Amino acid sequence: MKKHHQSRREFLGVAGAGMAGLAGSGFPRTNVFAESKTADVDPGHADLVVFNARVYTMDSRMPIAEAFAVKGSRFIYVGKTAEARAFMGKGTRTFDAKQMTVVPGFIDCHNHAEGTTLLYEVLVGNPYEVEFVSVASIVDKLRAKALKTPPGFWVDGYFFDDTKVKDNRQLNVHDLDKVSTEHPVEHPVCVHHRGGHTSFYNSKAFELAGINRNTPNPAGGTFDRDANGELTGRVTDLAIDVFEHVGKRETFTPEQNQQRDRDGLAFISKQFVRYGLTSVHHEEGNLFVLQQVRARGELMHRVSFETSGEMLEAMIRNGITTGFGDEWIRFGATSEHTVDGSFSERTMALSQPYAGTNPPYSGNITEKQEDLNAWVERVQRAGIQPNCHANGDVAIDMVLSAYERARKVAPRPDVRPKITHCTLVNDDLLRRMKALDAVPAVFSTYAYYNSDKFHFYGQELMKWCMAFHSFFDYGIRAAAGSDFGPGPFAPLMGIQGMVTRTGWNGETWGANQRVSVDQALQVNTINGAYDAHEETIKGSITPGKLADFVVLADDPHTVDQGKIKDIEIVRTVTGGSTVYQK
Repeated sequence: MKKHHQSRREFLGVAGAGMAGLAGSGFPRTNVFAESKTADVDPGHADLVVFNARVYTMDSRMPIAEAFAVKGSRFIYVGKTAEARAFMGKGTRTFDAKQMTVVPGFIDCHNHAEGTTLLYEVLVGNPYEVEFVSVASIVDKLRAKALKTPPGFWVDGYFFDDTKVKDNRQLNVHDLDKVSTEHPVEHPVCVHHRGGHTSFYNSKAFELAGINRNTPNPAGGTFDRDANGELTGRVTDLAIDVFEHVGKRETFTPEQNQQRDRDGLAFISKQFVRYGLTSVHHEEGNLFVLQQVRARGELMHRVSFETSGEMLEAMIRNGITTGFGDEWIRFGATSEHTVDGSFSERTMALSQPYAGTNPPYSGNITEKQEDLNAWVERVQRAGIQPNCHANGDVAIDMVLSAYERARKVAPRPDVRPKITHCTLVNDDLLRRMKALDAVPAVFSTYAYYNSDKFHFYGQELMKWCMAFHSFFDYGIRAAAGSDFGPGPFAPLMGIQGMVTRTGWNGETWGANQRVSVDQALQVNTINGAYDAHEETIKGSITPGKLADFVVLADDPHTVDQGKIKDIEIVRTVTGGSTVYQK
C-alpha cells in the first residue's frame, strides 16, 4: 500500500496548522471527575486533584505518594492528600481514588500499530489474547473471503500463530489449497504469521512465483520442505520477497487509503488507551493521516514516529533530527533496521544451530556487516537515533559492532542507539551495550503469551532471553516493546510475565530473569521515556511532567502475581484528560 510521504515544508505546514488549532481546543474532556461549574482563575488552583490514592510515581525522590494535582496538561504537585487539598478551588475537578492504585501512563517502545489490518483484513487468530483456533476455521474464513474476491487476486489471512492451533500441527500448503476449490485454482492464498517473518502459501502462489521443490533458498530466507523435499508452504524472511510482485492485489484510491488509515489509527488509539498505554512508538505509518486523526480529537495516545525508506531519506535531506515535533507527535528513532529473523518463528540468528534441525540451521542474517555499518553511520551523522532489529546473539553482536564503529567515526553526544528485541544476550554483549548506553526495546508480553515456543530453545538459552534481570544488573535501561502485531500489547500481561516468567500454559522458563513489580513498572514507564530521550517530560508522576497516568482497580504489588494481567484498567488519562474509563 503506497503511503503519502511529506517534505519538511509539508510537515511544518500541515502539522503547524493542526497543532495550532489543537492548542486552543484541546481534546474533549470526559466528565468523569467531580467537577465544579464555577470558573476558577486563581493561578494557584489546579484543574484536577487526585487524592486518597496509592501512587507509584516511578520517581526515586518520592517513590510512593497519596495525591497529586494537575494544571493544564502537567503535574504541579505530588505528595500528601492533606497538602493536595490546598490546590482545590471552585473550578477544580477532584477524584477520590479510594485507595486504588495509580501509575504513570504505560509506554510501548515498539509497535506496528496495525489498526487498518484489525479493521479491514481477515483475522485468523486473536490479536489481543491467547486463543487457540483450528485449521478448519482458518480455511473457512479464507474461503469466505475467496468467494468475494475476483479470480487471480490474493486472499490473505492475518494474526496466525503456529503454536496456537487446536490441531497441534503446522499449517501447510495442502490446507491452503482447500481455500480456493475451483479447478484450476483461481486464487493465490497467503496466511501471515503474526510474527512477521514467516508466511504460508498455497500451490497457486508458488506457481505464480515460479517456486518449486528444486528452487534454492535465497540468502536470508528459506522455502521450507518436508522429509521428501516437497514444499510445505512455509516461507521465511527474505524468501517472502518473491511473492510480492505476483498475482493481483486489491487497490484503493488515495482518498480511500487515507480513510482506511484514519479509521485504523482512530480505532487502535482507542485500543491502546483501553489497556493503559499513553505513549507508543509507531513503526512507520501515514504521518499525514496521523495528524488528521489528532486534529479530529481522535488521537488518545502520544506517538514517537519511527521512519525508514522515503520518509527517512526526506529527514536526512532536510535536516530533520530525532526529537522534531511536539509532545503528541514527534520523530523518534529510525524504524527497526532488520538484521536477522524472528524469535517466535525460530529464524533469529544464533551462534549455535537450533536443536533437532537437519541439516543444522542457525537462523537467518538479513544484512551484511559492511552494509549495516554504512547505514548506521549515515543515520547517526544526520542526528537521527539508529534503531536495529536484532534477536539472536549473532545479530546483536553485528549491531553493536556497527554502533561501536559509528561512535568512533561519527561521534555524537547522547545517541542512545536502540536495539529492537535484543532477545538473546550474554555477558559480553551486555558489557558492550552498557558502554554504548544502548537502549533495548525488549519483548514485553512474550514471557506469558509465547511460553509455548520456549521449548524450541530450551532452558539454558531461555536463561539469557528477554533478560530483564540481567539488564538491571548491568545498569542498562531496557524498555518494553510489545512488537504488536507479533505480540499482544497489554502492559499488564507484560508485567506479569516479567515478574513470574510463567506463561499461559503454566510453564516457567528463565526464572533467573524475573524482576520485581517495581522494576517491571520501571521498564514500562520511565525506561520507555528514556528510550526516546523524553525522560524529562514523561515516564513518572513528577511535578512539571506531562499528566499521563493510569488508575488500576488493584495493586500489582499485592495481588496474586499470576493475576496481574487481569487487573482492571479503571481509567487512562493523557495530559490531564480522561481518554478511557471502564
